[in-house]
Amino acid sequence: MSRKTQFEAEILEAVPHVRRFAYSLTRNASDADDLTQTVIERVLDKGVPDDAQMKKWMFRICRNLWIDGLRARKVRETAAPELAENAGTSVSSEQVASANMMVADTQRAIEALPDVYREVLTIIAIGGASYKDAASQLNVPIGTIMSRVGRARAMIADKVGYHD
Repeated sequence: MSRKTQFEAEILEAVPHVRRFAYSLTRNASDADDLTQTVIERVLDKGVPDDAQMKKWMFRICRNLWIDGLRARKVRETAAPELAENAGTSVSSEQVASANMMVADTQRAIEALPDVYREVLTIIAIGGASYKDAASQLNVPIGTIMSRVGRARAMIADKVGYHD
């Protein structure tokens, strides 16, 4: 297998994982698709450092692009407050009605998590990464990852009434 073919195969293997991660960050399928496409374009354009693993590198790019987008949005909202009122998205009642009550409650609890907790929970629970891999992807100590996952789970359990 040529180096280019292997490079493309690694990208294709990582795309579904990056797409799920992008969806967890954006909470919108269309925005997640756009973010994933931008990640792929960035990897194809800039390449990957020799010592980096493709999936981890794509997760890092995705996260950084999302943060850059949040910052840009905040600047636009500050510059034009009337646009900020129309920027929010809502969950449709059809989506809520089609899910059972526990799933809907859990989803709302996850969405209510602060970004740092939701991000870590997504990488571990949905992406299937180990604590060590998540620490590497986010460039934080493994203890911080463990703490954030524990706090995220506790916050979700409290919101859905698991402890009642």
